[in-house]
Amino acid sequence: MIAIGCDHAGCEMKQAIIAELSEKGFEFRDMGCNGERCDYPDIAEAVCGEVVSGSCEKGILICGTGIGMSIAANKIKGIRAALCSDSFSAKFTRLHNDSNVMCMGARVLGCGLAAELAEIFLTTGFEGGRHEQRVNKITELENK
Repeated sequence: MIAIGCDHAGCEMKQAIIAELSEKGFEFRDMGCNGERCDYPDIAEAVCGEVVSGSCEKGILICGTGIGMSIAANKIKGIRAALCSDSFSAKFTRLHNDSNVMCMGARVLGCGLAAELAEIFLTTGFEGGRHEQRVNKITELENK
């Protein structure tokens, strides 16, 4: 299960991602919004809460630029959110950083590319090895 959410700028992109990736077997928990004006930190908190609790394996957040969602998500303990706008970043944030939330900008990317990036993010595993030590250091920073 993947938690997904957006602010009012990202509704079209969120629906496109759900439609395209549901056909490929992904299941989504839609945490809003559905077109109404809202504040992105509230949506980030809802999606990240699902990830941190273990109810959802990963999360996807969308706002106008993806920056606000990324900042808000990374304030939540246990979240490693990455702002992605290209396939290399979507792949390597999973391989090297074990990111559990992907953020994207609806005013930066087209819906087709966003769905491709989301699929890369959702299907790429964590490489571990030398990267595990670095991820552990990120977790230590969270606990200071």
